[in-house]
Amino acid sequence: MDLIPRSNVVHKLEKRSLLIAINCIAALSIFFFGYDQGMMGGVNGAENYYKDTMHFGHPAPDGSPIIDDTLLQGGIVSIYYVGTLVGCMVGGWFGDKYGRIKTIALGAAWAVIGASLQTSAMNHTWMIFARLINGWGTGILNAIVPVWATETAEHKSRGQFVAIEFTLNIFGVVVAYWLEYGCSFYKSGNGSFVWRFPIAFQIIPLLFLFFVVWLFPESPRWLVKVGREEEARYILGRLRGETGEDLGRAEAEFQDIRNIAELERKTATHSSYFSMFFGIGSGKLHTGRRVQLVIWLQIMQEWIGIAGVTIYAPTIFRTAGISNTDVQWISGLNTITYMLSTLICVFTLDRIGRRWTLYWGSVVQGISMFLAGGLTTAGQSHPLGSSLAKAYSSGAVAMIFLFTATFGATWLTVPWLYPAEIFPLEVRAKGNAWGVVGWSVGNGWLTLLCPVMFKALKEKTYYVFAAANVITIPMVWALYPESNQRTLEEMNLVFAADSIWNWEAERNFKILKEQNPELVQAAHRGQSINLDPETGLPQRQSVARNMSLDVNAIHAQHDDMAYEKQTFKHG
Repeated sequence: MDLIPRSNVVHKLEKRSLLIAINCIAALSIFFFGYDQGMMGGVNGAENYYKDTMHFGHPAPDGSPIIDDTLLQGGIVSIYYVGTLVGCMVGGWFGDKYGRIKTIALGAAWAVIGASLQTSAMNHTWMIFARLINGWGTGILNAIVPVWATETAEHKSRGQFVAIEFTLNIFGVVVAYWLEYGCSFYKSGNGSFVWRFPIAFQIIPLLFLFFVVWLFPESPRWLVKVGREEEARYILGRLRGETGEDLGRAEAEFQDIRNIAELERKTATHSSYFSMFFGIGSGKLHTGRRVQLVIWLQIMQEWIGIAGVTIYAPTIFRTAGISNTDVQWISGLNTITYMLSTLICVFTLDRIGRRWTLYWGSVVQGISMFLAGGLTTAGQSHPLGSSLAKAYSSGAVAMIFLFTATFGATWLTVPWLYPAEIFPLEVRAKGNAWGVVGWSVGNGWLTLLCPVMFKALKEKTYYVFAAANVITIPMVWALYPESNQRTLEEMNLVFAADSIWNWEAERNFKILKEQNPELVQAAHRGQSINLDPETGLPQRQSVARNMSLDVNAIHAQHDDMAYEKQTFKHG
């Protein structure tokens, strides 16, 4: 394949080894994302940062920070998510126009600039603009990396690979916490090194990502979309294999992609962000509904409590009665539990599906948040340092650990995987960008309010998070169709129903799949592709005709065909 540079790993690796290599690079981006989030928890507790540089607090006699300007503290954290919101929109547009690889490189370069500016910040105005720029780079990466990963993975193991990537995401949080914990001992925690070095550390993986990603293959689905079918077919062949039991698999998947790409071009007439948000010109693809689903799934992911636990963990543990000297290492231990729990999702996500993963997560998380609030209240009703106060505080901390572990096994991965699975190929990067918009809105909104809520409501803030978990259960049950074990191409059939309700979508999907057998069944047929009798290779099929996502139109076609047959018979 002369069109792809010889330095590209696609020529050297194939099948599972190639998929693992791609997901390692994707995981590097996700690692940076996790590190960047976890980093601010320790930075906010550095005296030189909050007292001498940003001027929003002062230390208490025991060394714990007393925040005088909670709005400024929350604003510095949350402005990052304004950057991610803008960045994801740019990344989605750029990714659909210029490809996944170029977009990843752009995001990495932009994030390096933002991280450098944060490291050198001398006041809160500087820091605010630096975090805005850094957020832009993160938004670009978050919009495109999950898309690239899902478009190269097989539908049977798509969730497993993305779940592994998010293990690296939380590993980033772990590294951030423990690096900052170690830095806190440097010169007894005084000086700007305590917070500047952890910020600068993220530049290392970003530079590595920028230089290495050029050696990896482009998404075959994007290549089909822009008409570069020869490259797409070659990359699919390397990803799926071309010999023995694998013969025909790549060609089958290639035909599915071509079919659905043509159908999308016929069905959707508008692809701007504005048109997507309101569903203008999307026809039976119902893009507007998909946009609303991914936005609210990401918003709820933050409001069930994880944004507060990740960024304000020290504050949460102080609220539960933990001493300032123990807060940092307990927060770090919590992140280790968080990381290990993500491995549960690796083995369960493709077995029980996206919906059941969210269900059991919401139930356990809601219970643990209610109990954390109640136990903290009970502990504070007893004298500080008494055995009962310590027992209740320990119980509250255990509930926070349980919440974090459950989130890592459930809600961490699905809201990032789902947007990359459900959008049409024509606008998949832009669709995933809408998910990042929801994440940015949810995170920015919550991190801005978290200091205010903890100051005003104290431990009752846990009840707000618990209530959000309860709300998600009927929301997912009624509105979110299952994407597990379905190809990316099949999701257009799932969302073809005019009704917003999940049970109507499933009923309509079953009818469409039965009546469009040529549209998206090649990938499931595996080797049942016709072989050329002379070469022994899979025959190139013509794109399926008369395809439709409208059940009524299909019925009408069948009625017309039946009428023609009857007329011919009697004629």
